[in-house]
Amino acid sequence: MTLDAVLSRIDDTLPEAINRLMAMLRVPSISTDPAYKADCARMAEMIAADLNDLGFDAAARPTPGHPMVVGHGGAGDRHLLFYGHYDVQPVDPLNLWQRPPFDPAIEETPNGKVIRGRGSSDDKGQLMTFIEACRAWKAVHGTLPCRLTIFLEGEEESGSPSLIPFMKENASELTADLALICDTSMVSPGIPSIASQLRGMLKDEFTIRGPRIDLHSGHYGGPGLNPLKEIARIVASFHDPETGRVAVEGFYEGVHELSPALKKQWENCGFDEQTYLNSVGYTVSSGEKGYSTLELQWARPTLEVNGLWGGYQGAGSKTVIPSEAHCKITCRLVGDMDPDKLREKIRAHVAARLSPDAHVTWDKDLEGSPAAVMNIARPEFELARAALSDEWNREAVFVGMGGSIPIAGFFKSVLGMDAMLIGFANDDDAIHSPNEKYDVESFHKGIRSWARVLARLA
Repeated sequence: MTLDAVLSRIDDTLPEAINRLMAMLRVPSISTDPAYKADCARMAEMIAADLNDLGFDAAARPTPGHPMVVGHGGAGDRHLLFYGHYDVQPVDPLNLWQRPPFDPAIEETPNGKVIRGRGSSDDKGQLMTFIEACRAWKAVHGTLPCRLTIFLEGEEESGSPSLIPFMKENASELTADLALICDTSMVSPGIPSIASQLRGMLKDEFTIRGPRIDLHSGHYGGPGLNPLKEIARIVASFHDPETGRVAVEGFYEGVHELSPALKKQWENCGFDEQTYLNSVGYTVSSGEKGYSTLELQWARPTLEVNGLWGGYQGAGSKTVIPSEAHCKITCRLVGDMDPDKLREKIRAHVAARLSPDAHVTWDKDLEGSPAAVMNIARPEFELARAALSDEWNREAVFVGMGGSIPIAGFFKSVLGMDAMLIGFANDDDAIHSPNEKYDVESFHKGIRSWARVLARLA
């Protein structure tokens, strides 16, 4: 099959492809907020309809939460599955957005044109690179390059509660030769990347309670335990102030040091540390001492405080000792760290440091997944790397990823299949933040890249 004709088709129809993405970005498919349940369902139906127009047999499948979109198309001995997610993060704080988050637009920036809007990079723009590659292939050849299954989730940004049950119930139709995932980024702009390892994730939340009601700070200030002071003291104890290491006993159990060979590869992968830091307003790397920025991002575990609140937060002041204070934390896991065991260690750390009259309660919605390592010894990885290198005129690299994509591990543990992660996002895309964007070049060359990869793997 002629690849050049497919690539020309992609170039010629880029405006139409962008318009289709814009239509998706206008749908506020925020999975974590029940107020947007209907929008998530609408998004799933829109994608299923588009896949059917491409010749897939697709449908939005119901789950106890948001629908899964599953589509089957093509034919042949080779069976590839593509995974993405159509749900997006909440938009808070809304006042920091330069334009309405669900009113996408093309903007000119000093670094080129970008598509601005929530979900443009994470993950609607990314998943559409694959679908648009399939569209171009079908338009040129009248068929898809091989047997393909599209599997799109609507709960990735809210913990994926329906994912594993759905995968188990539909294992026979979802199991393929290889899973392809496009929810990752490039190590640096213009450097195509294939993720070789991902950090895992643990989420938890706790509340510290003191007095049974908010108290007058004149009557009880001094003798009364203040839950905000208590929680601040405990949060500060999570890290060693000198080394930056997590001070929870046993936290590093299962963590392995980076091999010299892999460390050398990462040092030469084209990563620009200063650009990475400066793009978000940092000047120096922080955190655990003795490790490079890439090692801290890809190969070291973390304990981060994501939210800390309590007491009066309205206009003016209110002289109270609050009755409770709250904290949300997440940990990024590496190596063989066990999320369940680690949760017990963190909770024990907090319990051991509670003052008299302070009481802690923990969130009952447990979320955690271990780190994942890809099987890059499979020949498909070198084929894909060559395809990416051809498109970007720069040798593609195997990299680590600081984020957590549990689906990569679930494909192995639930369906027994390996996964390959190829993404075209950049570190400055502001995913999960105000003013999210996706470079038009990433979208365009991402489509061309998937066409090349499919040509190699089919």
